[in-house]
Amino acid sequence: MRNHSIVSEFILLGLSADPQIQALLFVLFLLIYLLTLMGNLMLLLVIRVDSHLHIPMYFFLGQLSFLDLCHSSVTVPKLLENLLSEKKTISVEGCMAQVFFVFATGGTESCLLTAMAYDRYVAITSPLLYGQVMNRQRCMGLVWSSWGLAFLDALINILVALNLDFCEAQNIHHFSCELPSLYPLSCSDVTASFTVLLCSSLLHFFGNFLLIFFSYVRILSTILAINSTTGRSKAFSTCFSHVIVVCFFYGSGLLRYLMPTSGSPLEAIFSVQYSVITPMLNPLIYSLKNKEVKAGVRRMLRKCF
Repeated sequence: MRNHSIVSEFILLGLSADPQIQALLFVLFLLIYLLTLMGNLMLLLVIRVDSHLHIPMYFFLGQLSFLDLCHSSVTVPKLLENLLSEKKTISVEGCMAQVFFVFATGGTESCLLTAMAYDRYVAITSPLLYGQVMNRQRCMGLVWSSWGLAFLDALINILVALNLDFCEAQNIHHFSCELPSLYPLSCSDVTASFTVLLCSSLLHFFGNFLLIFFSYVRILSTILAINSTTGRSKAFSTCFSHVIVVCFFYGSGLLRYLMPTSGSPLEAIFSVQYSVITPMLNPLIYSLKNKEVKAGVRRMLRKCF
């Protein structure tokens, strides 16, 4: 498939045209990005070196940290560059590549959160069979399936999007390239691409969300059947961090892709939430609410110092 666009590059208008606000935003997003890198790399390192964390739950958490590094790095470096540059452009090819990787990493995270919900479901509803069911082979299969399905979904969307033509309009009212932001700029029919995007969003993202929801319905019914208050509290605590991460991811991601494109500030806010803020918050959420992770950090620091 070949793109027939006259336009060779787009202009990313970003979050503000005011130079002073752009300077403040640069400092803010640079700080957020550095915290994202440090937090997720720290979590990856702790899970890698601490033998106490070599169980399926933390295997998936390590994969989530790696994904957050990838997802954030797709958009934030270009955002930082444009905040300092007068020429805020991106080539059509670069824009399409960014669309692909945003979709691929976001889709993988959606699948991985579903795998993590399944892990908690097995751990709470069938604790005696947990080690047998969640063996290394199955965990690896769930991770590779997440990557495979997401990249296939992204590939289908981008192949259809490559048929879009861009003739005159160049201004993207956003800080990154996402399919909904490109539709108003196209001088060709976007129906096919929009239909594929809508179907994939409903099947992939909403489908995963339903699997997570029904997993937690079963988990909740199992927890409520536990007679011990201590047992119920412990079971809830193992799920709390995952539930918060799911709410952050789906609350902003689905709204961004399913809401009509209008150039409103809400679109940028939702995108900042799931592509910039959430990758920074995930390691904090899992570290602050998880005694085993905090103990692992302390053990690692004692070995280092």
